[in-house]
Amino acid sequence: MTTPEHEQPRNDIVPMTRRRFIAGAGASVLACTILKPELVRGAAANSKINIGLIGCGGRGKWIAKLFEKHGGYHFAAVADYFQDHADEAGEKLNVPAANRYTGLSGYRKLLEQNLDAVVIESPPYFHPEQAAAAVEAGKHVYLAKPVAVDVPGCLTVAESGKRATAKKLCFLVDFQTRANKLYQDAIKAVHDGEIGKLVSVDANYQCGMTWESMDQLLRKDPKNPEVRLRAWGVDRILSGDVITEQNIHALDVACWMLDAEPIRAYGTGGRKRNYEGNCWDHFAVIYYFPNDLVVSFNSHQAGFGYDDIMCRAYGLKGAADTHYFGNVMVKATDFHLDGQVVNLYSEGVEANIATFHNSITNGECANPTVPASVRSNLTTILGRMAAYKNGVVTWQEMMHRKEKFTADLKGLKA
Repeated sequence: MTTPEHEQPRNDIVPMTRRRFIAGAGASVLACTILKPELVRGAAANSKINIGLIGCGGRGKWIAKLFEKHGGYHFAAVADYFQDHADEAGEKLNVPAANRYTGLSGYRKLLEQNLDAVVIESPPYFHPEQAAAAVEAGKHVYLAKPVAVDVPGCLTVAESGKRATAKKLCFLVDFQTRANKLYQDAIKAVHDGEIGKLVSVDANYQCGMTWESMDQLLRKDPKNPEVRLRAWGVDRILSGDVITEQNIHALDVACWMLDAEPIRAYGTGGRKRNYEGNCWDHFAVIYYFPNDLVVSFNSHQAGFGYDDIMCRAYGLKGAADTHYFGNVMVKATDFHLDGQVVNLYSEGVEANIATFHNSITNGECANPTVPASVRSNLTTILGRMAAYKNGVVTWQEMMHRKEKFTADLKGLKA
C-alpha cells in the first residue's frame, strides 16, 4: 500500500493506498443567507454546477471522475502547467480544447470563465495563491490538502476562508476522516468524556516507498525546471515535505481529538532512502498540548512490512483507536464502539463532494473545514521545523518567524 495519492489515477481498485482526512466536515455547519437558485450560474437549483479543475495530474483526473459520478457537476474548463495533463483531463471530461489552459498562470484564465466553482488539485505550494484568486473571482472552492507548505500560506488560506464566507461562497478542504461516521462517533465519545480524562495520544503514519516514479523521473534530468515540477512530490518546497504533504492525515485526527493546537514540539528525523529529491522519509516528533497532554508522533515512508495511519487516545476510563484502513474503536468502562472502515479513501471524497454540492445549492457558507485544516497544517509545520532543528520550536516562535518557502520557478513558462 505505497502508491502515492497524487500518482494513482486508477479508479478500479477498492483498497486505495493513500489516505486523506477532512478537517471539520463532521462539525455542525451554520447556514449563511440562503442563495437564490439563480445565483448558482448553472441555472435552477437542480441543474448542474459548472466547475473547473486546476491541477490535472493523477489525483486531479481521479477526483474529477468522482465529481462526474455525483451527477450534480459539469466540468467546463481545466488548467494545468503541462499541456499533456490538461489535454488528457480535457479529453476525459469532454472539455473543449479552447477551455484547456496551461502555464503557471493558466488557472487565472480558467477563473475568468463562467464557472460556479473550482477544484484545486495542484501541488500544495500553489494552493494559497490559487484559492485566494478563486475566492476573489467569486468561485466556490474545493481544495486539496495540505492547504499550504508554510505559515504565510496557511494564513492566506485562513483569510480566504473568511472572505469566502463574507462573499457567501463555499470553501471546503478535502480531508476524509471527518466525513466518516465511525470517526465522528469516536471523536464525540472522546469529547464527551467516555474514555475519561485524557492521558496521552499516539499518532503514526507508516508506509513503504512513496513517490518512486517521481524520483525516477527527476534522476533523468534533475536540473530541468519542468521535470522538477513534474516531480513535485520529492521536492521539499513544492510539497512541504512528507510530514506536511502526507503525514498530516494522522496529525489532523490528533488535533481533532484534542481540539487544540500544540504549544511546542521537539522533533528529529532524516533520510534513509536514496532519492534524488530533498524530502525526508521519516519523522519523530513529541508535541506538547495544553492540559499537560503529549502527542507522540512517528512516521516513515521507506522500507517494507508495515502500513498504517492511526491515532490512539488513552484516557483514565478507556481508549479510542482509529485506523484509516482498519477498525475504529472506543473501548471504555461504560462505552463501546467498534466498526470497520471499508474504503475511506474514495468514500470520504464522495461524501465531501456531496457536501460541497449541498452547501452551494443551500447557501451554507460558514466553511468550518478551513480553520480546522489550517490548524492541522500548522501543526505539521511546527513538527517539521522542530525536526529540521533537531530540537524544540514553540508555536509562538513559528507564528512569529512566519518562515516562507520560495520555489525556484525560473525557466517555467508563465
